[in-house]
Parts: sequence; C-alpha cells; structure tokens
Amino acid sequence: APLLPQEHDKPPAIANGELRINGKGKKLRKPRTIYSSLQLQALNQRFQQTQYLALPERAELAAQLGLTQTQVKIWFQNKRSKYKKIMKQG
Repeated sequence: APLLPQEHDKPPAIANGELRINGKGKKLRKPRTIYSSLQLQALNQRFQQTQYLALPERAELAAQLGLTQTQVKIWFQNKRSKYKKIMKQG
C-alpha cells in the first residue's frame, strides 16, 4: 500500500502567529483581534500611565488579560501612532 503523508510531516500553517502562507504563496492574515471592554479598559489605563512597556511589564499585562505578548505589543504600537496623530492635529 502507498504511504500516506503523515500529519506531522506538514509544515505548520501558522509560522509566527501572525502570517501563514497558503499553497499559492499568498500571505493569509489571522483575523483581527477583538478586545473585550475589560481588556481595552486595562490597556487604555496602562497607556495613560506609560506609552512604552518593558518586556516583563508586557508579559505580565498579557498574562493578566489573557492576550499574547504580540497582541499587547501591537496594541501599544497602534495606540502610540493614533495618539501622535491626534497630537499633531492639536
């Protein structure tokens, strides 16, 4: 009987949690994260204290909120750019 490809032989679909590549080499994005109101409240509160998180702070915040560190990092990046844009407008 011909050998069937085993499940573990396949490369992982999601390489770094962000992007994956389908058969045609086109990048598929993970759907955007929907944050709960509690998560947003905590993130916004923390942003008011500091616009930049150190690694241990980011890890702690992510663990508290049930998010990945990448999600927290990107939320802060987006928030900073949004904030700067608003400040520029005065």
